[in-house]
Amino acid sequence: MRRFLRPGHDPVRERLKRDLFQFNKTVEHGFPHQPSALGYSPFLRLMAIGTRSGAIKLYGAPGVEFMGLHEENNTVMQIHFIPEQCQLVTLLDDNSLHLWSLKQHSGASELQEERRFTLKGPPGSPPSTTQITAVLPHSSRDLLYLGTESGSVFVAELPSFRVLEDKTVLSEAVLQRVPDDYCNRRSCELVEALREHPKNPNLILIGYSRGLIVLWDLQNSQVTHHFLGSQQLENLYWQRDGSKFISCHYDGSYTQWPVSNDNRQPEPLENLVPYGPFPCKAISKIYWQTTKNGLPYIIFQGGMPRASYGDRHSISVIHGSQQTAFDFTSRVIDFFIIFSSEPTAEFDDPSAMVVLAEEELVVIDLKSAGWPAVHAPYLASLHCSAITCSHHVSNIPLKLWERIISAGSKQNVHYSNMPWPIDGGTNLAPDPPQRDLLLTGHEDGTVRFWDASGVCLHLLYKLSTVRVFLTDADPNDNMNTLGEDEWPPLRKVGTFDPYSDDPRLGIQKIYLCKYSGYLAVAGTAGQVLVMELNDEDAEHVVDHAEADLLQDQEGYRWKGHERLKTRDGPVRFEAGFQPFVLVQCQPPAVVTSLALHSEWKLVAFGTSHGFGLFDHQQKRLVFVKCTLHPSDQLALEGPLSRVKSLKKSLRQSFRRIRRSRVSSRKRRGAGGNTSEVQEANAKFDQDALQEMELAPVQRKIEARSAEDSFTGFVRTLYFADTFLRDSSRHCPSLWAGTNGGTVYAFCLRVPPAERRMDEPVRAEQAKEIQLMHRAPVVGILVLDGRSTPLPEPLEVAHDLSKSPDMQGSHQLLVVSEEQLKVFTLPKVSSKLKLKLTALEGCRVRKVTVANFGSCRTNDYSENDLAVLTNLGDIQIISLPFLKLQIRYPCIRKEDVSGIASCVFTKYGQGFYLISPSEFERFSLSTKWLVEPQCVVDVPELTSNNHVNNRSGVENATRKS
Repeated sequence: MRRFLRPGHDPVRERLKRDLFQFNKTVEHGFPHQPSALGYSPFLRLMAIGTRSGAIKLYGAPGVEFMGLHEENNTVMQIHFIPEQCQLVTLLDDNSLHLWSLKQHSGASELQEERRFTLKGPPGSPPSTTQITAVLPHSSRDLLYLGTESGSVFVAELPSFRVLEDKTVLSEAVLQRVPDDYCNRRSCELVEALREHPKNPNLILIGYSRGLIVLWDLQNSQVTHHFLGSQQLENLYWQRDGSKFISCHYDGSYTQWPVSNDNRQPEPLENLVPYGPFPCKAISKIYWQTTKNGLPYIIFQGGMPRASYGDRHSISVIHGSQQTAFDFTSRVIDFFIIFSSEPTAEFDDPSAMVVLAEEELVVIDLKSAGWPAVHAPYLASLHCSAITCSHHVSNIPLKLWERIISAGSKQNVHYSNMPWPIDGGTNLAPDPPQRDLLLTGHEDGTVRFWDASGVCLHLLYKLSTVRVFLTDADPNDNMNTLGEDEWPPLRKVGTFDPYSDDPRLGIQKIYLCKYSGYLAVAGTAGQVLVMELNDEDAEHVVDHAEADLLQDQEGYRWKGHERLKTRDGPVRFEAGFQPFVLVQCQPPAVVTSLALHSEWKLVAFGTSHGFGLFDHQQKRLVFVKCTLHPSDQLALEGPLSRVKSLKKSLRQSFRRIRRSRVSSRKRRGAGGNTSEVQEANAKFDQDALQEMELAPVQRKIEARSAEDSFTGFVRTLYFADTFLRDSSRHCPSLWAGTNGGTVYAFCLRVPPAERRMDEPVRAEQAKEIQLMHRAPVVGILVLDGRSTPLPEPLEVAHDLSKSPDMQGSHQLLVVSEEQLKVFTLPKVSSKLKLKLTALEGCRVRKVTVANFGSCRTNDYSENDLAVLTNLGDIQIISLPFLKLQIRYPCIRKEDVSGIASCVFTKYGQGFYLISPSEFERFSLSTKWLVEPQCVVDVPELTSNNHVNNRSGVENATRKS
């Protein structure tokens, strides 16, 4: 009876689990999905980005990041920082205003929502009366001016959001000073812009959409000047000394207006259409920046000729005779200029332009010749080409790290050397304990190397595989080349380019050996490239080999895409990872699994048709194995031809349902009276009980048919030095697991180093295991005599791991979608198993071995399995006894792409895509935690600022 008793509660193990495991979502890497608003505080030197999902993210110096989320999940329309405060106001598309504050807690700052407010009009008034269109935080820091669709400007007190009704600026009061003929032609309509006078805080500019602009005196509640524009207004900007301002308009023009001290009617100083005379797009925002040399910077968004360039997303910069229209590959959301914010400074002297586009952030250096782009330390556009796969490598050796950085720096020569201009706040996080790489494969055939050691995901190096193949695009094409007389002077900027020259170039699998510097990448058209790191540019021939996975098979015809054509002769490669051999699988199906053993100089690859082994030192194919089932016609269609796949999958689903119904009818019995049926049922229940032996409640899992499609799909490949033939001799081996629940094991004979080039590597199939339920095999692992996973290739040689125990018996762990099962080696007899699908109703999607260290002591750590299921849960399972330790909900089960993109690290962290452009980072370990730790202090205010005359000197050193 002992086996039927539940194990008792072990307080020691429970305490240890608390020291080892803890789930945290720590930081979001990449570019915010669907950005909608931008704000900047020159005082705090912080930037804020709002999104359509209601998120708000603040960024400063590298490592300084804050995130907040509005409860309503509405689109953030505008963001405005309160002058000289650690506060900001957001406007959502539901017309609600939200006040956020950066508050210090336990030595670090946190972003907190303080209040929310919705402007309400008098009873019975239309919604346009209070629909906010423009927001102006006043320099007094305690007033907020709100322009509305009705033309009125309301005043709210901060931080209470109490509306001061006696200070409301009504459109009727504004129109009293405007000439009658102008009033008859045009009404005020909505408030388009509100701007405070840079020298006199008692004056504000109010711009109305129909073109009327008024200068309003806040103290006397009256119009001092009105400016009669003839075109629809888009925006306003004050010049630094307050003597002039600029208005920009819907017809692509901008106008300069003087502000005099007398009551004369102001006339425009100049009215220009920069890209006229033909009809132009609206100029939606403009800056006029003064400089010491007298030539201003005029910077504006839009204004391009409608007919020829109406689809361009541009921002133009004009400085004297120099003019460039920066052409962005996605829609411009907003931009701002970083310039001298010192109130005593006489000139603006702009240093950088920060542009938030829909798919990336671009920063332009305005100080350097040619106005180059600045390499951003965060907010990387991960999806500049769609991410197709990911691979994480922990604890990179310093030498390899420096070589990768060196290769990347040669690619970045066209970037500016300017320090990152958004540098507010202080990063308190300790330096990362190790160097980690995250490699992402992309649809355009590139692999990007990211520094994933800390909070900022920073691009180190970009590798392109395109040069090996013949494509329609010439890699030497330069999209930025312009003719001398080209007008408008467009220049492409940014890295976002979602269009691939050929979808077959897409990277599907990546494997990097951090000790040898060998890299293997595999793609959509069956291409497998093996590369090594070279510190210099080189020109050489890439060797080709072909692996026919359908050999000795008759009657099969590939219906998918063709293989990629390769370049003949030598190919020139940049410094970095350079391919020296290409293995082409035939048929050219997607490579579904990849393994590299740099010590044995072998690479294994698998597709939906089989798998092969290649010796990349001798550049010779060792063997191929076809895993295709006779009914696997779907595997011959390829990923780009899926016309029949839906019909076939539906047909198979109906067959399963039919089989299930037939089997249930057989159990119920076709005839007989009620007593016979009851007796039969009772006997069936009794037999079933005896068969289950009082096991826990299990779901009925129907065995999969061998005729199901893609049974030959190779899901996993694994190299191991273990006991395969007998228990006295161990040898190199290759293991492969398929979608049909089959595990193949091959003995390998690798010649010793002195005869490595003279004798061939030989392989012989030694084992074949068929899992009972034919569930797809997602992971294979060999445990040594100490029940420890075998070390990585060359890990022992570099003294970074203990030698594996070859005295005790080894064990084989096979992880399928439905269960985890341990076999003894070399006999391959079942030892124990954990049924996840039968007990939990979930299926395994990802599995890895992770090392968990105790947060209390450095002397204890253990290896466990981290398992991600189709329900989005992460389960930690002990080795070798397969006991469930803890379960955490991580990803929504509806987020199929997020689950598919998840990648675990060696030390209990992980990444998954929460959008095409963002990775969510999480940690399962108490010891390894990468999260922002930062503080923002309000700098001391200068007494020369006109704000202090109103608010008092006692606020000068106020902290957040």
